[in-house]
Amino acid sequence: MLALSDIEAVLHRLYIAAPQASLRKEDRKKATELGGMLLEIDRIVKAVGKGRPFRMVDAAAGKAYVGLLAAELVLARKARTGQVILIERESRRATACRRAGASLRAPGVDIEVRATDVADAAAWPQEPDLVVALHACGPAADTIARQAIACRTRHLLLVPCCTSESVAASQLAVRRAEALGLPHHAEVRRRFIQAMVDSERTLALEAAGYETTVIPFVPPTVTPHNLLWRARRVGEPRHMAAAAEKLERLWSD
Repeated sequence: MLALSDIEAVLHRLYIAAPQASLRKEDRKKATELGGMLLEIDRIVKAVGKGRPFRMVDAAAGKAYVGLLAAELVLARKARTGQVILIERESRRATACRRAGASLRAPGVDIEVRATDVADAAAWPQEPDLVVALHACGPAADTIARQAIACRTRHLLLVPCCTSESVAASQLAVRRAEALGLPHHAEVRRRFIQAMVDSERTLALEAAGYETTVIPFVPPTVTPHNLLWRARRVGEPRHMAAAAEKLERLWSD
């Protein structure tokens, strides 16, 4: 079990780097979220054999909190060699990732920053052990899931963030709500649309051969976007066919 104090200490060293400054309230909340993610990553690392380097992708990395802390607090602590690929399209954030990576204490773990959009298929390695994405906003969550499927990742840990109108399943859900005659009260519509989006994401992963569970990785008091899609590639044909049929039915009239 990772201590919250260890996570906060690494966050301070990588992103604050000023002894007299302390973590802000939002930084401490981020540390709690990271604790939940790192626990999941630790379980996957344990399940993957030690005979080869562990390869991980942090997609839409932002400041690369997940990827960099996983390198130091999970891989390095287990004396595992490996590679962490950070995909971040915003050039200033990509530069910040490289800067933070320079202060990392993770011997044997190679850090590579790829400054491009997650939609860029060339940025993705083939068959990584794990793809992670914490708070992938809007359609980015679906793009990451599609790319993770395409590159045949063994495991996926995906935490979507806000659901906007740019999410394709959200547009379909709105049309379904109209067809069903659902009331226009915002809270009623929002919950229906989110349930449809979440269902579509789950079934799409299962239809692609991933055994998928959806769990809260932290309490909702930490973040309202606290659902984690935990997916493992198994490729079971019968389950894939059943999920594909349910996915088709989800949107059929």
